[in-house]
Amino acid sequence: MKKVLVTGGAGFIGSHLVESLLAQNSEVWALDNLSTGRLQNIQHLNRNPRFHFVEGSVLDRALTPELVDRVDGVYHLAASVGVRYVVDNPLASLQNNIHGAESVLEAVSRDRKPIVLFSSSEVYGKGHGGPLREEDDRILGPTCYSRWGYAASKSVDEFLAFAYHREKGVPVRLVRCFNTCGPRQIGAYGMVIPRFVEQALDGRKLTIYGDGTQSRCFSYVGDVVRGVLMLTDHPGAAGDVFNIGTDEEVTITGLAERIIEMTGSSSRLDYIPYDEAFGPGFEDMPRRVPDLGKISALVGYRPEMSLNDLLGTTIQHIRNERAGKSPLAEARFNGYHASETSAVPAVEAP
Repeated sequence: MKKVLVTGGAGFIGSHLVESLLAQNSEVWALDNLSTGRLQNIQHLNRNPRFHFVEGSVLDRALTPELVDRVDGVYHLAASVGVRYVVDNPLASLQNNIHGAESVLEAVSRDRKPIVLFSSSEVYGKGHGGPLREEDDRILGPTCYSRWGYAASKSVDEFLAFAYHREKGVPVRLVRCFNTCGPRQIGAYGMVIPRFVEQALDGRKLTIYGDGTQSRCFSYVGDVVRGVLMLTDHPGAAGDVFNIGTDEEVTITGLAERIIEMTGSSSRLDYIPYDEAFGPGFEDMPRRVPDLGKISALVGYRPEMSLNDLLGTTIQHIRNERAGKSPLAEARFNGYHASETSAVPAVEAP
């Protein structure tokens, strides 16, 4: 794909994907409504003549087809993100995720343009305790708890994508991301690593929701983007769904302790019950680990960055940003401004 649209292109994952596509000499349009995306994520790209930013929403049924008409294919990341945002804004999250995916899929279906749709490990719900395979049954909590609305909305996105593939011949590729992390991610919407790092650097208590024994796998954004591009290039990936991320596992308490050690912080741990943090009825899953066998067998993908390296990179990035030394800060100081581009925002996928 030489001309590409990235919805959610000013978001955390989206901005890294845009960079990689530009490095491959693609011409890239980034669409974002800036509800969770940030202009500082893409300001350093503004002087690249192959980069175009458009501020707007995938829910705009006039704008989305117009942009799709300009390109050869689409990466759809625009979505509501973060546990905190989803719990606090259940209606907007459902509408953004479901209607946004429908809008983009309908636009690409007219000429059967390829699309990579970013889904989430949330679709597995409570899981079954072992590594999760793409064909596993899914267990979701009751509909009266808004916490499960996000998982339900991303599941509908996947059903829509498969329907467009089977009935209209759209070459769809779906990726289920497992806790993608790294530079530019912020803790404002419940993202745990940047929140822990900020708290540790400030010497504040690291707030852990629940008892901290729940385990997760935190994936470096560069690994995720690399895997997505590998799937894009492989014809056998069309019409299928793939886990993507890392299978290196850590408990949330273990993660917090590691960040305290790596930052040299004197911070302590503060455990907050789920009901106090998110309201009555909030549910979480004790373990979420991907089985990466499917993507590995097809394109040879394996994560390259360890958790320690991911944490080190993220800690250094946040320190640099605070000191005004990050590449993004330097770009601002050098006079790069959003007004120098044609300008689109998005709600980023998890």
